[in-house]
Amino acid sequence: MKRLFDIFFSLVLIMILIAPMFFIALAVLMTSKGPVIYWSDRIGKNNIIFKMPKYRSMKTETPDIATHLMVDPNQYLSPIGNFLRRSSLDEIPQLFSILRGQMSFVGPRPALFNQYDLIALREDKKVDHLAPGLTGWAQVNGRDDLSISEKVLLDVEYLDNQSFWFDLKILWITLLKVINTHGIAH
Repeated sequence: MKRLFDIFFSLVLIMILIAPMFFIALAVLMTSKGPVIYWSDRIGKNNIIFKMPKYRSMKTETPDIATHLMVDPNQYLSPIGNFLRRSSLDEIPQLFSILRGQMSFVGPRPALFNQYDLIALREDKKVDHLAPGLTGWAQVNGRDDLSISEKVLLDVEYLDNQSFWFDLKILWITLLKVINTHGIAH
């Protein structure tokens, strides 16, 4: 049922958001040099690496490390990068990853390929058996404010309690958090 939900709603959202997607792509193209889409190597289900698309919010010379590990990540933001990240609009292309089955609407956020500590903890706790999500229980409980161990504890809580209704609850909380930009690093 989860996969059918993912397919149906990703198609619906892609159709609804096709015009905004075009305008976001145009804005990225007009405000900084480089490709519109940034393809990030991420860890998927069973630790398989996949290419996750995002609208590019950073300059092309940005180091390929997690934002929280940068001394001053704001120096790498494109002119509209802060807006894209605060509004979570940079995440819209991930609807195609959901449609392809590489991601789900709800699950642990996919780790960067080089977040070895997060990957190892998730593997140890069997969280790596879940499809990564556009949002997740850790996302709605702190997002960028959580330590890696706290994220994994919340991922385990999701693993142990996953259900359709829990997913709907997480999606609803996500919508509220995105509207309020709560817990989102700039």
